[in-house]
Amino acid sequence: MRGGAGLSPWALVLILVAAVAHASWNVLSKKASQADGLVFVWLVAVTAAVVWAPLFAGFLIVTATLPTWQDLAVIGGSMALHLGYFVLLQRGYGTADLSVVYPVARGTGPMLASLAAVLFLGERPSPAGVAGIVLVGVGVFMLSGGQARAGLKAVAPGMAAGVFIAGYTVWDSQVVTAFAVAPLMLNYLGEAARALVLAPVVLGTRRKLVLPVWREHRFRVVGTAVLIFVSYMLVLFAFTMAPVSVVAPAREVSVLIGVLLGGRLLAEGDLRRRLLAAGVIVGGIVAVTLS
Repeated sequence: MRGGAGLSPWALVLILVAAVAHASWNVLSKKASQADGLVFVWLVAVTAAVVWAPLFAGFLIVTATLPTWQDLAVIGGSMALHLGYFVLLQRGYGTADLSVVYPVARGTGPMLASLAAVLFLGERPSPAGVAGIVLVGVGVFMLSGGQARAGLKAVAPGMAAGVFIAGYTVWDSQVVTAFAVAPLMLNYLGEAARALVLAPVVLGTRRKLVLPVWREHRFRVVGTAVLIFVSYMLVLFAFTMAPVSVVAPAREVSVLIGVLLGGRLLAEGDLRRRLLAAGVIVGGIVAVTLS
């Protein structure tokens, strides 16, 4: 269902599972935040390209499909947007808490994505959907409240990453719908392209850091590579079932999961504020789901 439709039960299930996977890989990335960010992002892309190569090869054989030049062009646009997002996000994790960067990034993204979908894709969310989008945005920003002392340096990378989130959310939704590129092809070739694009930079300027980062963070690299791929595959399939103006904000339940995981695993507290923000986010998701 697309256009003005709401969120189907199957799309909701995909989004919720994706949210858990998404929050989990962000915790892993935060735990590796003291490593060189560009090297970590590259290692994740390389690992994903290797781990998921058999699945992609099987897909090509079973479907007897090869990407066209048009497919490669739109996948290249997706790769560029995701690359900016990952680099800025990892940089943010190196300077601020997960509970600051993650909510700001995820809060900025859906609001801009939904606005872009309405302005440029002709989607018309219902009044309840609009209210839900607003509530989700308010809730995720509440989760970063009380962190003014972190300053603009802490918040800016998250906001910048949010711009890229909005960009790839709208772009990728069109790639899998209007351009009919298979989600698996988009996801895998995006990872492989990111590994290839970053290789000259990493190997040319940071070669000595590659092995130390891998040795210290290899389990986080592998875990992130697996969870990123799984979480975004589920979201791409959700894009084929519901409008981007519904999918984008609904998936932000990952913010609540991520911040709670951060509180448990990274000792980031303030439970009362989190519970209040959680209520706002849940209200927004319900409104979007019922719109």
